[in-house]
Amino acid sequence: MGVMPEIAQAVEEMDWLLPTDIQAESIPLILGGGDVLMAAETGSGKTGVSRATFHLKSTFKHMLLSKHTHQVEVCRTSSVCYKYFFPFDYQAFSIPVIQIVYETLKDQQEGKKGRAAVKTGGAIFNTWQMNPYDRSPAFAIGPDGLCCQSREFKEWHGCRSTKGVTKGKYYYEVTCQDQGLCRVGWSTSQAALDLGTDKYGFGFGGTGKKSNNKQFDSYGEEFTMHDTIGCYLDLDKGQISFSKNGNDLGSAFDIPQNLSSQGFFASCVLKNAELKFNFGGEDFKHPPKSGFVALDQASESHTIKSSQTGSAKVTQVKASSNTPKALIIEPSKELAEQTFNNVKHFKKYVENPKLRELLVIGGVPAKEQLAVLEQGVDIVVGTPGRLDDLVSTGKLSLSQVRFLVLDECDGLLTAGYTDFINRIHKQIPQVTSDGKRLQVIVCSATLHSFDVKKLSERIMHFPTWVDLKGEDSVPESVHHVVVPVNPKADRQWERLGKNHIRTDEVHAKDNTRPGANTPEMWSEAIKMLKGEYTVRAIKEHKMDQAIIFCRTKIDCDNMEQYFIQQGGGPDSKGHQFSCVCLHGDRKPNERKNNLDRFKRKDVKLLICTDVAARGIDISGVPYVINVTLPDEKQNYVHRIGRVGRAERMGLAISLVAMEKEKVWYHVCQNRGKGCYNTRLKDDGGCTIWYNEKELLSEIEEHLKCTITQCDTDIKVPVDEFDGKVTYGQRRALGEAINIYRSAVSYQQACYLSPGGNYKGHVDVLAPTVQELAILEREAQTSFLHLGYMPNQLFRAF
Repeated sequence: MGVMPEIAQAVEEMDWLLPTDIQAESIPLILGGGDVLMAAETGSGKTGVSRATFHLKSTFKHMLLSKHTHQVEVCRTSSVCYKYFFPFDYQAFSIPVIQIVYETLKDQQEGKKGRAAVKTGGAIFNTWQMNPYDRSPAFAIGPDGLCCQSREFKEWHGCRSTKGVTKGKYYYEVTCQDQGLCRVGWSTSQAALDLGTDKYGFGFGGTGKKSNNKQFDSYGEEFTMHDTIGCYLDLDKGQISFSKNGNDLGSAFDIPQNLSSQGFFASCVLKNAELKFNFGGEDFKHPPKSGFVALDQASESHTIKSSQTGSAKVTQVKASSNTPKALIIEPSKELAEQTFNNVKHFKKYVENPKLRELLVIGGVPAKEQLAVLEQGVDIVVGTPGRLDDLVSTGKLSLSQVRFLVLDECDGLLTAGYTDFINRIHKQIPQVTSDGKRLQVIVCSATLHSFDVKKLSERIMHFPTWVDLKGEDSVPESVHHVVVPVNPKADRQWERLGKNHIRTDEVHAKDNTRPGANTPEMWSEAIKMLKGEYTVRAIKEHKMDQAIIFCRTKIDCDNMEQYFIQQGGGPDSKGHQFSCVCLHGDRKPNERKNNLDRFKRKDVKLLICTDVAARGIDISGVPYVINVTLPDEKQNYVHRIGRVGRAERMGLAISLVAMEKEKVWYHVCQNRGKGCYNTRLKDDGGCTIWYNEKELLSEIEEHLKCTITQCDTDIKVPVDEFDGKVTYGQRRALGEAINIYRSAVSYQQACYLSPGGNYKGHVDVLAPTVQELAILEREAQTSFLHLGYMPNQLFRAF
C-alpha cells in the first residue's frame, strides 16, 4: 500500500497481518493526495448474498492464517475477522497522515522546498510568469510559475501575470491540460480576477464564447483538453484576437480608447481546470502571425510590473512552533485519546525528522498544551471546544495545515459543530505556495447522511467515496426487539407513588396527577414506566454486562441514581445494578476511569449518551437497552451494533413509547445548563414532543424489516432460526457453517439448531481450505520476496 517501512514495523509489532477492507481501499488513495470519504461497518452485518459470500470466504481464510487461532472457529463477518489483524478502522487515516507529514518535513529539511515551491518576493517580477500575489484563494501555481490549476468545481478562480505591456503587438500561448472550464485572454490591473465579467477584462472561453463586462457572445469555436489557444494583443490598433491550434479566429474585441494607455496583463480564470502558459520561454507550438512577438520579448520601456506584490493570501509563511501540518478533529475526548495514542505508536520508528504530536482536549490545564506548542508540533489531535479556544486566541495557527481529518463526522455535525468546522476550514489555506492544495479526509459511519454529503460538497475537492458499509442493516449476531411503553394499558405508574425514577422535570409546572388525562400526564407516566422496564429487563435477563443508552445527560444521571436506589451504583462492585455513567458533563478523568471500570467488568452497566459512546472501543457486550429511540435512525444501528461483535450473540431491547413524550431540546446559548424553559421550541422554549412510534416506523423502513415486539414482561421470544441462545457467547459452529452455505446458495443446506452436528461437513471442507491457505501464504511470501529484491525483478525483463 506504499506505507513507509518505519510505520510498517510499528504495525507488525501489533501482530496485525492484514488490513481491513476500508484500510486497503483508503490508505493508497490518501497517500496519493486525494480527498477521501470513508465509511466502514460499525457492527452492522452483511447486506446481501454476494457480500455474505465474500465475508464468510474471508472468514475461512482467516481461520487458517491467523497465528492466534489454533482451532477452526467461524467468525460472523469479515469486519470481525479482520479486526484480529487491524482492530481499528480509523488507522485508515492515522497511518497516511504520519507518512505525509513526515515526507513534507523531510523535503523541507533537505532543501527541496525551494525547488518545489513557487518563487515569491521581488525576484518574480523580473520574469514572465503567473503572479502568486494576484490570484484567487483556490488558484494553484506550479513551481515554474507557468502551470496553473484550480480544483474548485463550483467557483471560478483566476490569476494575472507578473508583468504587463503598454505598447506594441504581443502573443502568448495557453495549452489546456484537462477538460475543465476556462477563459483566457487579457486584462488591466483594475479588472476582476473573474476574467470577462467587467469592462477591464477580455476573455475567450472553452465553450466558444468571448466575454467582456458580463457580455458573452459566440466567437470562434469550442476548445478543450490538448488544444492550444493563441492570445494576440495589438495595442497599436487597439485589438484583441485569438487562435486555436494555429487557426486564426479573427478579431474578438476592440479595446476602448480610455483603456488603450493602461497596461494589459495575461489573464485566465479556471473552474476545475489546468492550463500551461508559454510566454516565449519555449518554442511556440504555433508561431504567431507576422508582426507579433512573444510577450517575454517586450522591451523594458513598454513593460510594467504588477502592483500586486503581496496583498493576496499566499501560504508562504515562515514556520513557527504553533503551526502543525495536520489537524485531526474528533467528537469526543475518548476518541481523541485513542487516535492520539495510535499516532504515537505508529510514528515511534520515524526518525530524522521526528514527528511531534499534541492532544488538545478540555479538562486538561491549557498551560500544559501551550508548553508543548511552544516546543513545536506537527500533528494535532483534538476536540472542537479546546481547539476553538486555541485557534481563536492565536495560540494555534492553521497557516501551514496540509491535512484536515474529520473523524466520526456525522457525530460532529449532530453535536452542533457545523459552524466550527466551516470556520476552521476557512482559516486553513486552500492552496500552498508549492501548488499543493489542502487534503481533507472525512470518516463517518453514515456517508448516506444528508448533512455529511452536504458538508463534503462544501469543503472537499472531488472526494473518492470508500463506502464498505453500504446502507444500514442489523448484524445477524444481534437480536433486537421492541417493548411498547403504553401508560394507558399498563397502569403500574399510578401505584408507584414516589418509588419511581426521577424524571427530567420537563413537566415540573404541569398537572401530571393520575386522572388528569392530559398529554402531559401520559408523558410523565412514560418516563416513570421506562425506569421500571429498564430494571425489569436487567433482572429478567440477568444482565452481567450491558450498555444503557439515554437521550440526554440528565436522563443518564437520573438512571444512575435509580440504580443506586436499587442497591447498585458506582461503588457496588458485583451488584446486579452496579453502574457507571458516561456523558459530556462528567470530568475527563472520571469518564476515562468509568470506561475502564466497565471494560474490566468492575461494574455491570454503562449508562451513556450517543455522543459519549461514539467510537469508543467496547466489543462483545451482550446487552444494549435503548431507554429512548435515537433522534437519527442511523444511530439505531450504531447503538445495537455494540452487541453481537467478536462472533458473540447479543440482545438489544428498545423501550418505545406508544404516546408522545415531551422531552428537552435545548436551543438556548448554554445548551441546557441552568435552563428551565419548558415551553415548546416553537414558542421560544427548549422542549419538543417526541414521537417514538414515528421514529420506530422510520427505523423499520430504513432497515426494511419489522422489529419483533415483546410483552411488558420482556421475555424475548425464541427465534425460529437461532433457537434459544445465550447472549454474550459465540454461536454454535454448525450454525455458522450453515450460514455460509446458505449465503452461497447451496440448495441442499438446511437450518439446524445450535446443537446440530456438522462435524462431517467441517472434515470435508478442511483439506480444501488448508490448501487454499497454503497457496495464499506462498503468494504473499513470493510478493514480499520480490519487493525486497527490486533489482532482480527488473533484471528479469
